[in-house]
Amino acid sequence: MRWALLLLVAALWGTLPTTAQAAADVQGTAAGRVAFIGVPGLHWDDLDPRSTPHLWRLAGQSGLGSVSVKTVGTVACPYDGWLTVSAGVRSAYGHGCALPPVPEAQGSGAVVPGFKDLLARRDGTYVGTLGQALRDAGQCTAAVGRGAALALADRTGKVDVYAAEPAALADWSRCRVLAVDVDELISPYVAGGSLPKEPELLTPERRREAVRAADAEVGEALARIPADAEVLLAGVGDHGSVPHLRVAMWKRADLAGALLGTTSTRREDISVLPDLTATVLTSAGVTVPPTVIGVPPAPGRVLPLEEAAAHLSRSDLAGTSVRSTTGLFFTGFAVVQVAFYAVAYFLLSRRRRPLAVGVAALGIASIPVSTYLVNLLPWLHAGQPVAALVGGVLALAGLIVLLATAGPWRRHPLGPPAVVAGVTAATLVADLLTGTTLQFDSLMGYTAVVGGRYYGLANIPFALLATAVLMGTAIAADHLVRNGRARVAVALVTGLGVAAMLLAGWPGVGSDFGGVIAFVPGIAVTALLVAGRKVSVLKLGAFCVLGGVAVSVIAVLDFQRPAASQTHLGRFVGQVIDGTFLPMIGRKLGAMLNTMLSPNLMPIVIVGLAFLVFALLRPGQASAGLLPQAFARAPMLRAGLVGALVSGVVGMLVNDSGTAVLSMAVALAVPLVLYAGLRSADEPRDPGATAVPERHGDPVAGQV
Repeated sequence: MRWALLLLVAALWGTLPTTAQAAADVQGTAAGRVAFIGVPGLHWDDLDPRSTPHLWRLAGQSGLGSVSVKTVGTVACPYDGWLTVSAGVRSAYGHGCALPPVPEAQGSGAVVPGFKDLLARRDGTYVGTLGQALRDAGQCTAAVGRGAALALADRTGKVDVYAAEPAALADWSRCRVLAVDVDELISPYVAGGSLPKEPELLTPERRREAVRAADAEVGEALARIPADAEVLLAGVGDHGSVPHLRVAMWKRADLAGALLGTTSTRREDISVLPDLTATVLTSAGVTVPPTVIGVPPAPGRVLPLEEAAAHLSRSDLAGTSVRSTTGLFFTGFAVVQVAFYAVAYFLLSRRRRPLAVGVAALGIASIPVSTYLVNLLPWLHAGQPVAALVGGVLALAGLIVLLATAGPWRRHPLGPPAVVAGVTAATLVADLLTGTTLQFDSLMGYTAVVGGRYYGLANIPFALLATAVLMGTAIAADHLVRNGRARVAVALVTGLGVAAMLLAGWPGVGSDFGGVIAFVPGIAVTALLVAGRKVSVLKLGAFCVLGGVAVSVIAVLDFQRPAASQTHLGRFVGQVIDGTFLPMIGRKLGAMLNTMLSPNLMPIVIVGLAFLVFALLRPGQASAGLLPQAFARAPMLRAGLVGALVSGVVGMLVNDSGTAVLSMAVALAVPLVLYAGLRSADEPRDPGATAVPERHGDPVAGQV
């Protein structure tokens, strides 16, 4: 087992230089002129050869991708988008924003008003980084439009050359770095100084008119930009209350037709706003400041223009479809959980143990993993994508239940729970090793339109992975202990748990900071209980500290890599070193606290844990003694359950998803334990079975 873990670490470490090399290849491009055109609100559905000829022609000469315009809030107004490009990190003005302020003329240039106030804001600390880096390198900056001035302003708010509109800029070749704000598309949406609360305020025809106006202004700018300039065009903000992926193009000879992705997202066709900052600087031959978290895009697959545009449009549709369904899905999942426990209590308290209760328990436990497996199906191409998505999840959950109850393992009470736990763990491990294509755009994963995470192991999948691994290895340990192989059982729990923990936290694979902290105590508690040892509060605290040490080591290793290849783990080390980590910690703490009263998640936690506790403390009333019988017949089952709940509680406290972590641990673990209890009550005890020996405490009634 020790050699297997060493080989796993070596294999994971061997994957790290590839992204660094890709970023280095892009940054090795010779410096020249660069023009950045921002078109807030533009997405790929807006483009076609007839209504947007200038944009379509530019797309045919460019590498293509989507930009996730996530800043600090759910929706990125153009003001926040331009601020983020200026800062090179996610930045925001505040709630109710829309367009940037109008610059004040100063000679041939301009000054952005209120710049000192922006710098004083918690989410505006780094505004002016792009412009200051250019000024320090001796570069001249020219801006057309208010957003462009904000993007290129230095730390004092100044830009060298400014014009309010393209026709007003006399010399387009004066500066090697140029930015243009095309606000023709976004202006019709702005009312009262803020974006509308509606998802789409304009009628389809009115939006097409706005898009055509934006295309005309882009065409005017392209006609004036020097021919030797690289052109970077992106939608830098949302246009309503629903976030979208926006258009990204980079006109450079060697990129035409290629999909553009970055190591920031580890997606072949998605970048983030800070990547635009790094791209402008790199194209201008200016060193990217260490506070900029973005990297220039790298070319991927080459596709025909029509195919690439359709692919990028579908990516946005997938993300928005999942986002629009997630709230209703979690509400339905919570209702089903509450109803299930109510029915189970009613039946079991009356000494009824119908097979349907056990099958329903397996079905509920199978739903989470089905939300990932459904991405193996072409649900997005259905006439009703949302219906196909939900229907696919339910169908796959049914297939998993059939698999769990149809094989030879069905004869053992722990067989079907082991299958569900095994399928869950295997799915998530395989997804981590293949680029997390199943978690991406999934109901219990993440989407790029939300922009909370773009790759790796999210908080809900972490809870499911930890629970599945700990429950699954505990079930296997039960068999080993009964056959007198207690040490092998402990090694199995520890070895597989640590391997899963490394995958969860390794940079570029799971990249889950809080998951490592929470996984370590869960593994340790499960292993100790399997060994028949007691777990004290002091030991539990030490295990949490050990988890913090483990993730710190991983983060420091990540920090040692080139900046272009670091994940958020390594960047956090840099933020700790320069003392800028507190705002991020504050946002995550606020997000965690906000989940504590979630109407979708808290019912799962409260009802699931209440049923479990009541069934143990009052077994005669709540469960007809089923759970105590299950723990008596399969002592290690309790070890897995306790370990999973420990990881869930710690994960709830150290992750910004908060209650979501514990709710998913409960949603998977408690139904599996209940099924084992139902089956254990129906199984005659084998008088010749080998007793489980006591080792420093009874593993059946051991203390936690």
